[in-house]
Amino acid sequence: MMAAMTRPEDTEITLALGSQRAVVSPWGASLRRYFHLEAKGGETDIVWGYSGGANKKGGQGDVLIPFPGRIAEGAYQFAGHRYQLERNDKEGPNAIHGFVRGMLWNIHAESAAHISFTIRLETKEYEPRGYPFSLAIVVTYALEKRGLACIFSIRNTGLGTAPVAAGFHPYFTVGTPAIDEAEAKIPGSHYLEFNNLVPTGKVVSVDGTEWDFRQSRRVGSSRLNHCYMDLQRDDDGLARACLRNPDTGRTITVTMDRSFTAIVVYTGDAIRDAARQALAIEPMTCATDAFNHPEWGLKRLGSEEEFTGRYEISVG
Repeated sequence: MMAAMTRPEDTEITLALGSQRAVVSPWGASLRRYFHLEAKGGETDIVWGYSGGANKKGGQGDVLIPFPGRIAEGAYQFAGHRYQLERNDKEGPNAIHGFVRGMLWNIHAESAAHISFTIRLETKEYEPRGYPFSLAIVVTYALEKRGLACIFSIRNTGLGTAPVAAGFHPYFTVGTPAIDEAEAKIPGSHYLEFNNLVPTGKVVSVDGTEWDFRQSRRVGSSRLNHCYMDLQRDDDGLARACLRNPDTGRTITVTMDRSFTAIVVYTGDAIRDAARQALAIEPMTCATDAFNHPEWGLKRLGSEEEFTGRYEISVG
């Protein structure tokens, strides 16, 4: 394991197992790179990454807790109370992606191929920011023989029930010059209708639409920024999204346990100087704006209850 740089937002730690390397940071508990070392000395990227906090683009590798995606107007109601979050979305008057991606986490446990980051949200600090709940959060990255695992745990340390969700924001590349040439398989049978990047409330079937990627097919010119729901699962209960290079057969698989009920898929069209270089496949435990639509997977976590989940990245 190797640490580099000095500013908190630039601290990076490299995990290693065999030919696998993962670069993570306690700044936001972020996943900054995941790649394989090749026999001839080269590196093959799996996660499209960066080095140094100032070089992040489009939310690369962010951890999205206690809510992923946007909350319309930054406002929501819970347990009979109305709350107003900071409207921190540069694309509109919304709250986006929780609080923890811009915070310095603690290192709880580490080894050559494994690291756990921890952080606490306290009511007294976040009540003025529209989230009067207390959480203890752990995010773990572990290199295993079959790939990289990411495990989260959220415990409600407050006295009342808390609205809780988690999401992750990795981008993937299979070596195509642009994501257009790659093939994607997304196991969502419905998606949310959006207007100005927030849901209208309508859930749409993918049947007969250009957004049906349940069978692997070329991304092409599709401008994806969609939240998929009703995930199809294999016999083992896991949902799998894939990205494939049709010329080489190289395939990345993102495997999600039952805690994840939605996926945002984004072709990165709005990323300045790096549009469509990689595909974001974002595992989420609820859909976008679920704080206003709890039926879309929002977790109501009782006092001292714990919510856990796991997703994996593998290459074939």
